[in-house]
Amino acid sequence: MFGGGGMNPRKMKQMMKQMGIDVTELDAEEVVIKTADEELVFTDAQVTRMDAQGQETYQIVGQPESRELGSGDDASAVESADESSDEGGDEEIPESDVELVAQRAGVGKSDAREALEAENGDLAAAISRLE
Repeated sequence: MFGGGGMNPRKMKQMMKQMGIDVTELDAEEVVIKTADEELVFTDAQVTRMDAQGQETYQIVGQPESRELGSGDDASAVESADESSDEGGDEEIPESDVELVAQRAGVGKSDAREALEAENGDLAAAISRLE
């Protein structure tokens, strides 16, 4: 009934606006979906947010990479203060975490590693400490 395959994109946007649907393209660097068994990581994904009748819907277009839970090199851990990093006492800090903190804080790897060790592997706290 509704195809949209041959519809003019401009006309489609106009129709959606008339129906109260607002579409926004997000400039996402990485999207991580955590399931019970794994993490699906989309890098350079096309992310669209649709606001319709008070509901926000996100559409992700891209090819995900699957990895084990808690591998710790996702950028979302910086914003959400990854809980898995709070567990360890004497666990070694993953090199990917060191690189992420060094990059985000604009410091060398040795400084990033020291901050991570001081903050027990908490990425967000280590970055805050260095900024």
